[in-house]
Amino acid sequence: MQPTHSSQTAVDLSPDGAFDVIIAGCGPTGAMLAAELRLHDVRVLVVEAETEPTSFARLVGLHIRSIELMAMRGLLDRILPHGRRRPAGGFFAAIDKPAPKDLDSAHTYLLGIPQPVVVDLLERHATGLGAQVRRGCAVTGVTQDGEGVTVRLDGGERLRSRYLVGCDGGRSTVRKLLGIGFPGEPSRTETLLGEMEVGVPQEQIDAKAAEISRTEKSFSLRPVGGGTYRVVVSAAGVSDRAEPPTLDDFRQQLRAVAGTDFGVHSPRWLSRFGDATRLAERYRAGRVLLAGDAAHIHPPVGGQGLNLGV
Repeated sequence: MQPTHSSQTAVDLSPDGAFDVIIAGCGPTGAMLAAELRLHDVRVLVVEAETEPTSFARLVGLHIRSIELMAMRGLLDRILPHGRRRPAGGFFAAIDKPAPKDLDSAHTYLLGIPQPVVVDLLERHATGLGAQVRRGCAVTGVTQDGEGVTVRLDGGERLRSRYLVGCDGGRSTVRKLLGIGFPGEPSRTETLLGEMEVGVPQEQIDAKAAEISRTEKSFSLRPVGGGTYRVVVSAAGVSDRAEPPTLDDFRQQLRAVAGTDFGVHSPRWLSRFGDATRLAERYRAGRVLLAGDAAHIHPPVGGQGLNLGV
């Protein structure tokens, strides 16, 4: 499923130019919220700073409760063909734990799936219910009074709504404009994460990965389809956090941890993440609310951010 986008809807929700709710950010949290509000006939506008959806297909894992929610909203049959089922289980402090027996769910599995597919599905779901989505619109100012909120966009346009919800990520502009603190713990451990091709047989990867995983719990090298592998390796030897990681950084760290770089080449995307944890001092200031990563961040292992937001 190739993510596509349409910001148009056949339903004119706001002939007077006013909305009940404006949502800043059209990620999983913002799109899901827009759809849920439309189920209650709330007039919704979603504004997204990015002009196009994310192009790289970062894999995430949908948890049991998220899968149940997709089923409740009639979306599961559309999403299952694009994911890979995995056994349910827990992972805490590098200790593998099996799932409890007799889970009270019809969906006792995890679903590995590219995040852009999830976002596209949820956005289509929201617009199909009548939500409006406008891309290339960054929020630059917020003022409020007893009757509503005025949202200023880059370019000077002003929009009016009864409420505003900031779903605009860990570096939330809405949260900063409100002056809400975001205390927590800085990153102590850094990890490289990317998708790329490899130059060695699968048997060699399996043997080496089994050996390394006994002592290096942050290491992973797994196929994600189409000849591409997802690489997770410690970033301990890569000192410059100000610069995005390079393929040479991955090669260097793989050689340090595994004794080989597995011939990695042709990266699809490369990233770096830490284990910082932060929590907004409050989730609401008057008629403005925060949700998703704008309200709380934590290590991304296991797709916690997407699942909590949804």
